[in-house]
Amino acid sequence: MAAVSIGKAWEEAVAFVAREASLLFPVALLFLALPGLILQEMTPPQLAEWMADPKRTGLPDIPPGFTLAMLLGVIIIWFGSLTLFALALRPGISVGEALRLGFARLPVLLGTALVAMFLIGGLMLAAILVAVLLSLISQPLGASIGAVLGAFVGGATIFASVRLMLLNPAVIDGNQGVIPSLRYAWALTRGCFWRLLGFIILLTLVSGIASLAAQTIFGALAGLAAGPEAARLVGSVVSAAVSTVIQVYMLVMLARIYRQASAG
Repeated sequence: MAAVSIGKAWEEAVAFVAREASLLFPVALLFLALPGLILQEMTPPQLAEWMADPKRTGLPDIPPGFTLAMLLGVIIIWFGSLTLFALALRPGISVGEALRLGFARLPVLLGTALVAMFLIGGLMLAAILVAVLLSLISQPLGASIGAVLGAFVGGATIFASVRLMLLNPAVIDGNQGVIPSLRYAWALTRGCFWRLLGFIILLTLVSGIASLAAQTIFGALAGLAAGPEAARLVGSVVSAAVSTVIQVYMLVMLARIYRQASAG
């Protein structure tokens, strides 16, 4: 693969977003921000409390309707990301063409997600079985080995997520099926794991800090004007908007990194 420059990708992303903002941001707001905001408003209060403090109690009952809505929301967000990658990777493409291309390649992306979930689930199941078998011999030994295997599965999941970071642009830019797309995306990131990991950690921190600051400031202003409920709603909307802006830059940067990597 070709050498990857995060700095060059950032410069190209800034120039591209400034030039194509009128195409990128409406798509991002409609297919990234809006589904996430709707899911947030639909989240049952008991589930929101558990997510804030998962160690306090067991997982609460989740209504089937919310589970289906969450699945649909994730699919819509993935579709939106494919559309944005199409806009970023194919200069001159219209929004309509990008939407059609994203819809056509969405089954491949869903297939790669199912394969990844199957592999991760298999690792988790194997770790649980080993821990259970060892606990029959010695309960402390089983608990210790279970903790080690859990850490291994977590580390393997993070490693695979970074190595497959270019999967979405690889899917939208090609015409391959599920397994070839996974292999190609994996090959593209060979030798640049740490740079990509640092990139995603930095963007996650920036996004979290910026979203929290916007939510706090605008939520406080809305609370002074209209009360606690307005503070919560306005804070959520502004936080989602800020997060979406950062996501657009991140996706365009990933598209530029993909172009650099695929050049090799």
